[in-house]
Amino acid sequence: MKKSFLSIICLLAAFSANQALAAGDAAAGESKVAMCAGCHGSDGNSMVPAFPKLAGLGEKYMTAQLRMVKSGERVIVEMTGILDAWSDQDLQDMAAYYDSKPIVTSGAQDITLVGISDPDEALDFGENVYRGGNMKTGVAACTGCHSPSGSGNNPAGYPALGGQYASYIEKQLLAYRRGERASGGNAKIMQGVAANLSDKEIKAVANYISGLN
Repeated sequence: MKKSFLSIICLLAAFSANQALAAGDAAAGESKVAMCAGCHGSDGNSMVPAFPKLAGLGEKYMTAQLRMVKSGERVIVEMTGILDAWSDQDLQDMAAYYDSKPIVTSGAQDITLVGISDPDEALDFGENVYRGGNMKTGVAACTGCHSPSGSGNNPAGYPALGGQYASYIEKQLLAYRRGERASGGNAKIMQGVAANLSDKEIKAVANYISGLN
């Protein structure tokens, strides 16, 4: 029941009247992201797993995150004050520019999990969590909001996850589970999903997602 409820929330949000696309100008945004390149790369493909890849992440999602960082609603230490001088249109342009760039897929790694020593089985386990969730614990499938291919849902503001660094995805899921990441309208959805994910499931699904493209 909980799984179905979370899926319904995702679907309703996707068709909400307030879910209009952002109006950024990718061409204008190119000159505005120079300050971002040091961490996220000039094309949104960061070279360091600690910093997320922004390429193709989703214009609406990125615009919302930038707005929250600027207002202080979402605290990212490395970005403190960096957006203060930029207008809302600037933020939309930055998001549009990075969204226009193709992501360089990180790729799933050969990992082992508690009780699973075969990397292929570990990957299959992650795929099962991503595509089917966990009915017993009430975890909704990730595909409902982030699509089977990991390409997300831009009109609804759900980010594309496919190809992202596994370590970054794992860090965010843990932050949602602990309640540390609580900003934005979709935070409650993610907190509800992550609350019932085990460490094993988080590690496995993050690794699987990093190979999606």
